[in-house]
Amino acid sequence: MRMNIVLLACYEQGHQPLSLASPLAVLSQAGFQATAFDLAIQRFPETQVANASLVAISTPMHTALKLAVSAARQVRVVNPKVHICFFGSYAWLNGELLLAESAAGGRPVADSVVGGEFEQPLLDLARELALGQAPEAASGVMTARVEAQPHLQRTRFPLPDRSTLPQVSRYAHLVLNGRQLAAGYTESSRGCLHLCRHCPVVPVYGGRFFVIPAETVLADIRQQVESGAQHITFGDPDFLNGPVHALKIARSLHADYPSATFDFTTKVEHIVQNRPIISELTDLGAAFVVSAFESTSGRVLARLHKGHTLADMDKALEILDEAGLPVQATWVPFTPWTSLDDYIHMLDWIRSRNLIQHVATVQLSIRLLVPPRSALLEHDDRDQWLGGLDRKGFSYRWQHDDPRMDSLQRSVATLVERGSGHDPVELFSQVEQLAHSAAGSTQPKTDAPVAASAAPPRLTEDWFC
Repeated sequence: MRMNIVLLACYEQGHQPLSLASPLAVLSQAGFQATAFDLAIQRFPETQVANASLVAISTPMHTALKLAVSAARQVRVVNPKVHICFFGSYAWLNGELLLAESAAGGRPVADSVVGGEFEQPLLDLARELALGQAPEAASGVMTARVEAQPHLQRTRFPLPDRSTLPQVSRYAHLVLNGRQLAAGYTESSRGCLHLCRHCPVVPVYGGRFFVIPAETVLADIRQQVESGAQHITFGDPDFLNGPVHALKIARSLHADYPSATFDFTTKVEHIVQNRPIISELTDLGAAFVVSAFESTSGRVLARLHKGHTLADMDKALEILDEAGLPVQATWVPFTPWTSLDDYIHMLDWIRSRNLIQHVATVQLSIRLLVPPRSALLEHDDRDQWLGGLDRKGFSYRWQHDDPRMDSLQRSVATLVERGSGHDPVELFSQVEQLAHSAAGSTQPKTDAPVAASAAPPRLTEDWFC
């Protein structure tokens, strides 16, 4: 069809953006002239945007959304008449804000928004625009005039088109035994069975998940390996939502490429429930697992509806240690319900379990994000801790009852930012000093180990929302 479409990504945690490759394949197969650009490592495509009728911007996470707003404003300058669509989880969560008029009374940041399984709505939107029809005619497309729920119908998953994206070698690498290996990225499923209240996936998918056909996943891995990838990140919200499906893919990956490694994300409770599977995944080439520990406070874990306890976290560590699979633990250490004692206990627990190098220092500074439509807003006591909506920050404000916690969070965030690239063990010790200083206590001396004999496997870009 005679219509130019530009797909943009702004931040995908250092991965080649599957969020562009997948819709690019769908649009191209339908006959549209579509091109994709990753603004994280490419220049803004001014010429292509100037000639486009539709610009669609991927917003899978909060950081990506904030960067996407800046990109959209640049798009408006270059091509004031172009239709701008934001798609992805954070697009739908913030749809009303994105579709609202600007402060100056001009056009909004976005003309339409798509959430959930976005490929088909993007295709339908392109078709309607090509025919000169209103964007609301496309199913699953939200506009300022029409509310639309996330598109949660099973979609067709063609082989992602990565042919015009930057090479895999330009993205994050696996650091393993002193070597750096190019890392590819794919997903074997979307959505999640679980309902953790702070997770942005929950308001969009509501406990549903969709399996991507194994043959599609494996073909996508194959094209990335042939382009130089030696490691694959499975970016599913939870790789073990479908353990049989996950094992099938891991077994095939290992059979086809015995030297390739991979990492995946899964919940603590899935580690505890699937001990034999964890062991087999290690044998099949798993280099590490990402798991959201979040807190060592039972009160906070219950509030977040995590589905695990502190005892489960210790059990998971035992299972992972037995399997020889290192963990990269993620945390939400600053919430309205986390006390200063809780924070210090978390640091003590990390140190005593010899996990300092298994926790990216940025994780120690994470402050709970409460975007519009968050399940956290359903709490009866929200008026006790919830502040106003920060429209530019795309999050509700909140303030801790204990001012020491807000001050500590700012101090840790500053330390982490300034200490990027420094020794993680030393940085951790400095965070401990900040916490104990805030509590007016002296940091106790400990004989607990502070570092493993070798740094655990990790990617060169840390996980961050």
